[in-house]
Amino acid sequence: MASLDELREQLDQIDRALLEALARRREVVEHVIRTKETEADFVRDQDREEALLTARVSLGRELGLDSYFVTKIFQQVLDHSLRIQRDHLVAEQNPDVEHDAVRIGYQGTEGAYSHEAARKHFASRLDHAFFRGYPTFRELMEGVQAGGLDFAIVPIENTTAGSINEAYDLLARFPVSVIGEEVLAIDHCLVALEKVPLGNIRRIYSHPLAIAQCGDFLAGLPECKVESAPDTAMAVERIKRANDLSQAVIASEEVARMHGLEILKRRIANRRDNYTRFVVVAREAMSYDARIPCKTSLILATKHEEGALVRCLNTLAAHHLSMTKLESRPRPNVPWEYLFYIDIEGNVTDPEVSAAIDELSRDVSFLKVLGSYPASTTESARPSVPKLGAAADSSDTKPAQAPAPKTKKAAVAASADTTPPLEVAIKKGYKLASRAHHPDDSVVRIGDVLVGGDDFVVMAGPCSVESWDQVRACAELVRDQGGQVLRGGVFKPRTSTYSFQGLGYEGLDLLVRAGEEFGLPVVTEVMHPADVQRVAEDADVLQVGARNMQNFALLREIGHVDRPVLLKRGAMSSIDELLAASEYLLAAGNHQVMLCERGIRTFETATRFTLDIGAVPVLKERTHLPVIVDPSHAAGVRQYVIPLAEAAVAAGADGIIVEFHPAPEEALSDGPQALTFEGFGELMQRLHRLTQALRSE
Repeated sequence: MASLDELREQLDQIDRALLEALARRREVVEHVIRTKETEADFVRDQDREEALLTARVSLGRELGLDSYFVTKIFQQVLDHSLRIQRDHLVAEQNPDVEHDAVRIGYQGTEGAYSHEAARKHFASRLDHAFFRGYPTFRELMEGVQAGGLDFAIVPIENTTAGSINEAYDLLARFPVSVIGEEVLAIDHCLVALEKVPLGNIRRIYSHPLAIAQCGDFLAGLPECKVESAPDTAMAVERIKRANDLSQAVIASEEVARMHGLEILKRRIANRRDNYTRFVVVAREAMSYDARIPCKTSLILATKHEEGALVRCLNTLAAHHLSMTKLESRPRPNVPWEYLFYIDIEGNVTDPEVSAAIDELSRDVSFLKVLGSYPASTTESARPSVPKLGAAADSSDTKPAQAPAPKTKKAAVAASADTTPPLEVAIKKGYKLASRAHHPDDSVVRIGDVLVGGDDFVVMAGPCSVESWDQVRACAELVRDQGGQVLRGGVFKPRTSTYSFQGLGYEGLDLLVRAGEEFGLPVVTEVMHPADVQRVAEDADVLQVGARNMQNFALLREIGHVDRPVLLKRGAMSSIDELLAASEYLLAAGNHQVMLCERGIRTFETATRFTLDIGAVPVLKERTHLPVIVDPSHAAGVRQYVIPLAEAAVAAGADGIIVEFHPAPEEALSDGPQALTFEGFGELMQRLHRLTQALRSE
């Protein structure tokens, strides 16, 4: 056997070969963009990216590599290629802009999140970029205005704490232009000089924004005093000087590594999907090729008259411009009047955008175009994903999503004349759920997954979360086979009090962790009103089980949270009763409702319940809400699950929720109805073939 040193030498050689291959790839990419300049009217070819990822994942499987691992690597490779191509076009269109030695400013000190975002945005220029930290946003803007900086990066909004008002106010005040944006994932950690129990911490420092984003965690440390610092990196310097083990800082893992500090707890933000959007500013606006998807940012003040803002918004709509942000701020020196910050998709060079801005200028008292810049937060900027599982066999289906059969919408259209009138729906207790009230299909967004649109959605996983190894293996299979949502029970409603009741919040943590590792949103059942807020903090979808369909206190509580809901039909409930139950959610304010047919109790005993497949077209006729089918609970027997799932596709359902387990015979709940891993793979293949056949009709 080779020695450890010899093995390490082999790894070094392999790593060098990888880097040399990436360098050669970059050279080819540079030739590609030069060719596209004359031969193509696009920069990004998402179909090509999708096919490339699918081929790389397929080859990786043949070589014994993890599909998710290969996907992540090549998504980064493709992102880097796109940045190279974009930077080339920007340089061509802006010959007067310095592209060699550039001076870039950020707020804070080295290691701050702003510094990390700046390095990410200017990654292709790191060899000739000079970064400088500034104590305040104002000094940063002054540096750009005075010419001491070529660019500055400024945080503008956070998904947890909201907009950063000071940054917006300075953009309105200073004569600068927005020329780019960057999105950075924020993972706040509690760090200290040494590993100490949390109970020993008495003082915590951080930037005010970081403190706001971690308010829930800090509320659990009532003995601690929390103090603000200009930025997280400066706070670290403060505790190092104090050399006090009772002090800690909220900072990034990178800051902890740079300063040799210990991480006491990771992921302490109020929300796990914690991102900050930064904008890059310069003294002058920059031009961008029309082939680069852009956003345009505006500041405007409406005239103080009735309908002024509505007219502005109608102008954008009339020019078919999608608005991605609308924010109001007090107008300086004009009490009780406001500035509106608006982001729209499009470039100022686009005729529609240019015409809309021209029309807006006639209806407002103040208008400033902050700039047009390549978009990082629109649909066009989302990373491509491979066609996984059975879908990888065909080049014309969307990745990880089987297309819904054409018959679904056709059937809905054909039933328009038979839709019960609104007065009938009101009498039966479901006005808001009625198609007569809302004629168009509703689409529920779960992360990047759309339920009720053109794709058939598969939610899959174990009935109960039992262990980390179990739920992780299930999550990996869901992702590899093309499922979009990971299901798993953590609170289990059981007929027998002696049955497994679930792992509770410990299970929820495992489920969420597995979903995050493989990029899957998660759905889990919540049983008690007191658990709703806590579960909603982590789960992407809240499931109301069949036994709780008419638990009106639970429905009202879930109706008050901003989370999609999967409402299952009760075993003894009619379709009208299911719709009336959904009305409790809708009336409380939550319109992200999906209905689930999971079988009803009849005199038949061959299956656990009788799947009412006829409920799918009936629901599609009566309601605009998406319809999901649960073949696992309906069958109760493994061999019937796949045929019932196929029936759901044929009937026009928007998706299924199905159970599988690494070893069903050892499952702690509902083992007889759980598919094996091989069975889940067969299910996905058969669904793919069926949807393809229906699509081609």
